[in-house]
Amino acid sequence: MRKLIVSTFLTLDGVMQGPGGPGEDDDGGFAHGGWSVNYWDEMMGQVMGAAMSKPFDLVLGRRTYDIFAAHWPRATEEDAAKPLNDATKYVASRSRPALEWRNSVLIEGDAADGIAALKQQDGPELQVHGSANLIQTLLRHDLVDEYRLWVFPVVLGSGKRLFSAGAVPAALKLVDSKVSTTGVVIGTYQPAGELVTGSFALE
Repeated sequence: MRKLIVSTFLTLDGVMQGPGGPGEDDDGGFAHGGWSVNYWDEMMGQVMGAAMSKPFDLVLGRRTYDIFAAHWPRATEEDAAKPLNDATKYVASRSRPALEWRNSVLIEGDAADGIAALKQQDGPELQVHGSANLIQTLLRHDLVDEYRLWVFPVVLGSGKRLFSAGAVPAALKLVDSKVSTTGVVIGTYQPAGELVTGSFALE
């Protein structure tokens, strides 16, 4: 069974929208695109390089696919373009777009059913980048095996969130963590069953 991994840049208040630049995703009048750019350091580059160094395929929503397809085919190998260009890109879209980026495949029918079927196939791990709306579908259907969350020391107050309203309560287990020189906390989490509550009240 293939693992499905959500890899996401987040603000401290959980926003994942438009980290890479102005105009990347201005849905809802979002005006803070590019909030992650000034925090990059060498260690973050090494962590990202390690994640891209082993085989993987991508699962993307339509908007993120369009953003990636406009950039990575024109980027150089020094910009780490080769792993992304070589990967198979599985795209969830309600329409039937022309997928012109090399190795792109439309997920036919229901996205959750299609991705669940992909997980049952042989092949490398499935990585989800961006794709805020698609992630909500993955969460509702319990399809995520691991979260790689890059939490930046930024608060935005609005924007698309990783865990939006209606997220199913659940426990997670931290299995790895690193901190960049710029204060970015990179944590790897795996599902740990149902949420267990308690009380500090004195009996």
